[in-house]
Amino acid sequence: MPAVVIVGAQWGDEGKGKATDLLGESVDYVVKPNGGNNAGHTVVIQGEKFELKLLPAGILTPGVTPVIGNGVVVDLEALTEEIEMLTARGVDTSSLRISANAHVVAPYHRTLDKVTERFLGKRAIGTTGRGIGPAYMDKVGRLGIRIQDLFDASILRQKVEGALRQKNALLVKLYNRREVDIDETTEQLLSYADMLRPMVVDTTALLNDALDRGEVVLMEGGQATFLDVDHGTYPFVTSSNPTAGGSCTGSGIGPTRVDGVIGIVKAYTTRVGAGPFPTELEDEWGEFLQRVGGEVGVNTGRPRRCGWYDALMIRYAVRVNGFTDLVLTKLDVLTGIEEVPICVAYDVDGTLHHEMPMTQTEFHHAEPVYETMPGWTEDISGCRTVEELPEAARNYVKRLEELAGCRISAIGVGPDREATIAVHDLLPGPQHSTSA
Repeated sequence: MPAVVIVGAQWGDEGKGKATDLLGESVDYVVKPNGGNNAGHTVVIQGEKFELKLLPAGILTPGVTPVIGNGVVVDLEALTEEIEMLTARGVDTSSLRISANAHVVAPYHRTLDKVTERFLGKRAIGTTGRGIGPAYMDKVGRLGIRIQDLFDASILRQKVEGALRQKNALLVKLYNRREVDIDETTEQLLSYADMLRPMVVDTTALLNDALDRGEVVLMEGGQATFLDVDHGTYPFVTSSNPTAGGSCTGSGIGPTRVDGVIGIVKAYTTRVGAGPFPTELEDEWGEFLQRVGGEVGVNTGRPRRCGWYDALMIRYAVRVNGFTDLVLTKLDVLTGIEEVPICVAYDVDGTLHHEMPMTQTEFHHAEPVYETMPGWTEDISGCRTVEELPEAARNYVKRLEELAGCRISAIGVGPDREATIAVHDLLPGPQHSTSA
């Protein structure tokens, strides 16, 4: 049985949590392979909303083992709060498993994240301030603290001291801040050891053994393709690889064991934070999409920037991730728009681009070239088959599929788990080409 990857195809907030939840009853393990509590999911079950920031959405499905993989950076305070919140709402979190190799977001990472953003001024990236970037910097710089270090007080103190030797110099001499106390930080981190001990395992062995037994493992990527540190709109990106390949690295599952890669894409485009956004709407239509789509960041509470669907971005995401299927979300938000634009090319200083420009400069100067499709006014939230959709909505979906070069296998028509049209089976079979 397969390993399956779910990846956001745009800048995040596409509805990956709902897609994971939809597949929950068909899988045995759901893994978060990258990111931290900067990548929130909203899942609505029978009208009840759950906002998850660090835990994989699979934790909401009984019988599924949720796993935080080695590629995640874990804020222990946020993890504790989220577990307590779910427990209070009747969700059993006892099956949660955490990689011993996952890195820790220490309190000083959050401090550095915030002061660095302020220091950058106009060049600020628009981070969540949760310390994710600094934690990944320490990981790559070999100054990181891993979950397993919390079970050895001596090792932990040495690592905290090593990390703070550099950071305290920065905080005091560059940012005019107080020094962080080594002993206080060590004790704070050690206080989580007893809670974590039953959850921490060798998740690489756990997941590969599950695949050997014929069980299904779903990897639920945080953030999205265009926030990937290598393939996204750098430097306005996250500090990990939320593309499909990064899911293998962040879980310890080899690429030959992945049989399906599902891309999640909104019927329009949104973005949180700074950076270029060719189809962004700073008019009444942008306000319409923001209001009707409820476009507010789960983690930040910031309104999301909104724009029309960008076909060039999705083609690029299909290529980079090797998508076998797409899940189109929030189609219902477009109801009531007389003509719905689709960006099919960019005009960059008089040159027409039908694929993503090679350079950041070109992308920054890209002007969208649109084609328009007739809209629909009918309420589609109750539709459960493609045939029930208005003809204009069916044509819009078909056109997006053609432009993507990848079949659309499910369509979201509302926030609830049940408000989904299943077009094709999302669990993997042979590789798929575009359907008619």
